[in-house]
Amino acid sequence: MRSAPSLPPLPNSLGIALVISSATPLLLLDKDLCVEAASRSFCSAFELDPAQVVGADLSALGDGEWAAPQLRSLLRATITGNAAIDAYEMELIRTGQPTLYLILNAHLLEIDGADQRRMALAVLDVTAIRKAKKAWAAAEREKDVLLRELQHRVANSLQIIASVLMQSARRVQSDEARLHLHDAHHRVMSIATLQRQLAAGTPGDVKLRAYLNDLCDSIGASMIFDHSVTRINVIVDDTSTSADVSVSLGLIVTELVINALKHAFPDPAKAGCITVEYWSRPTGWQLTVTDDGIGMPPEDEAKKPGLGTGIVDALSNQLDATVIVTDTAPGTRVAITHLGKV
Repeated sequence: MRSAPSLPPLPNSLGIALVISSATPLLLLDKDLCVEAASRSFCSAFELDPAQVVGADLSALGDGEWAAPQLRSLLRATITGNAAIDAYEMELIRTGQPTLYLILNAHLLEIDGADQRRMALAVLDVTAIRKAKKAWAAAEREKDVLLRELQHRVANSLQIIASVLMQSARRVQSDEARLHLHDAHHRVMSIATLQRQLAAGTPGDVKLRAYLNDLCDSIGASMIFDHSVTRINVIVDDTSTSADVSVSLGLIVTELVINALKHAFPDPAKAGCITVEYWSRPTGWQLTVTDDGIGMPPEDEAKKPGLGTGIVDALSNQLDATVIVTDTAPGTRVAITHLGKV
């Protein structure tokens, strides 16, 4: 280690005192990148003897871990006034000790003459922050894995419940009880379909096109006996939305499609089509279920809302949406409209 070079004196000793007392690890370097002053915090943070730091070349500090070629090139460019180091990231690799992750900032202090230039080098140890971020990222990955596993288990459990409901429907003697069990089965399958979508996609993000297609396929498979006669068309844009909103939309579609399959096509031999359509724009979104069946019931029957109608109204209120039912002659159109983003 060479002795401290002979340098022009600083304007006063206040600058040296400020460097030494700095809470942020700080070095004052001369034009040759030798340490003219070092803060106590720097020596403490990197376990260096202050007496051996002052006067030493930066690259000679410790066991040479500060001798990174790229750092030295950047510092030389800074001392000549051609650059300034702002937030330079560096790994300080020390023998037998953990690697430290540092952020360095270096700025030229004096340009009275080429021989009198000095540079301040501030060092921020972000090792703890980096470790915390890695731990947080690992925890997030583990949470996602556990969430997907939970969604798989929930979907499987719902499938079992749906199967039990169908078995019960086959055993009961009452047509009314059988009808209620079938309805319960379809509602459970609506949630099970959503769970499968959540398990297969990004957590918290449901693509409505895939979800509603799968949902209508499931309903059609259990309720349509001849798919060449009765069919369900699904027209959905690329909208993705939250799981909560998807549940409400899925249950609304379930109720409306089941209602259309039950009442719109009393003649099983007559062809019919149900169209489920959803679009979203900056001004709002709309979900419609339209059939080309026999149309709306007589006025006296229409005054008797069933459970399905109550479910659709309640879910639409939750979504801050309005329900409009239109007789399209032939057929019926139910539009659920929300003004504003979901």
